Amino acid sequence: MIQTLAEFFKEGGPFMFVNVATSAVAIAIVVERILVLAFKLNLNAPPFMSQVQKLILSGNVDRAVKLCDAAPNAALSKVVRAGLTRANRGEQEVARSLEEAVLEVTPGISKRIAPLWSLANIATLIGLVGTITGLIGTFKSLGAASPEMKQLMLSKGISEAMNNTAFGLTIAVVCIVAHLMLSSKAKQMIEEIEFNALRLENWLSRRGAGETNPLESAG
Repeated sequence: MIQTLAEFFKEGGPFMFVNVATSAVAIAIVVERILVLAFKLNLNAPPFMSQVQKLILSGNVDRAVKLCDAAPNAALSKVVRAGLTRANRGEQEVARSLEEAVLEVTPGISKRIAPLWSLANIATLIGLVGTITGLIGTFKSLGAASPEMKQLMLSKGISEAMNNTAFGLTIAVVCIVAHLMLSSKAKQMIEEIEFNALRLENWLSRRGAGETNPLESAG
């Protein structure tokens, strides 16, 4: 398999190696985003928010803050903590702090996803350039080649052209699929954070109004 790949790249010419750099950048972005979105910034929201709700409505805001501190890197816990630390400063202050926190964590969730679409286009264009240059070089050489060499040169030129096209399109497909999946995950996380920020604001409002029964539904 390694030998086959080596022949594939060798037959493809110099633009194949340009696309190797493109694919390396794309893979690095995809791996980094998967690690960040799936582990570093991610948090299992339902049980976390359920525990936060119980603590708030039972008057244990300080314990709720400590619960957030247990997951300091998670985007949701950062937003919740921002609201909890201003729980005694009025509803408007809580709302402003939650809004600021959401705006602060959102770029970290979405960053480096959009360039994957550009990399898909770049890989396709580099493959196309490699295809065209391969065909141009082949047809220029055919005019001066002997009849017995023309078939071999034509076969080599077509192979170079098709290898570039195939490699460029493969990179593009991977980038587009990764872009769709990561964009969907990022959108889901942001919507989840915004929804739970609103829930937290409602819980703190209920707490301020004197509702302390954690078994009550709090939206």
